[in-house]
Amino acid sequence: MKILVLNGSPRKNGNVAKTLRRETEKIQRRNGPCEIVWKDVQDLGFDFCKGCMACRSKGKCAMPDDDAHRVADEINSCDMIFVGTPVYWGNMNGKLKSLFDRLVGNLMAESKMGIPIPLHKGKKAVIVTSCTTPFPFNYLCRQSTGAVRAVKEILKSSGFRIIKKVNISNTKNK
Repeated sequence: MKILVLNGSPRKNGNVAKTLRRETEKIQRRNGPCEIVWKDVQDLGFDFCKGCMACRSKGKCAMPDDDAHRVADEINSCDMIFVGTPVYWGNMNGKLKSLFDRLVGNLMAESKMGIPIPLHKGKKAVIVTSCTTPFPFNYLCRQSTGAVRAVKEILKSSGFRIIKKVNISNTKNK
């Protein structure tokens, strides 16, 4: 099994990264050795989506080759994806969102009537979030839930089945 890990946190040893490592280790204990491809989104070099919509017909981004194209190839070949992000204003990290914007053509196609067609049906996904807001306010104020909702929307629209969500709260002093 091949697992792609997208660490959306700029902290390579922060709560999100540590939890992503722990969760991939659990999968490996359960399923045996897996190929893990780890991507620290902060280190990836790619430009913002231009909104040209060419990816809808081409099935891949029309912009010059960069790390977003390489992540698209990893998504195509993975069996499972782990997406981790700190919570920023009730949403995912901005660079992670920009990466997903660039991956639209790789994640879903479009029918002639403009209806999205998921391209990754049957693949599994795990979502990890980390929030400084203490429990239960991280839920009541829609901080953690907002970030999970945003990532979940992208993954589910792409055909991934969410098998686990891990929300860490009250991380300000951790």
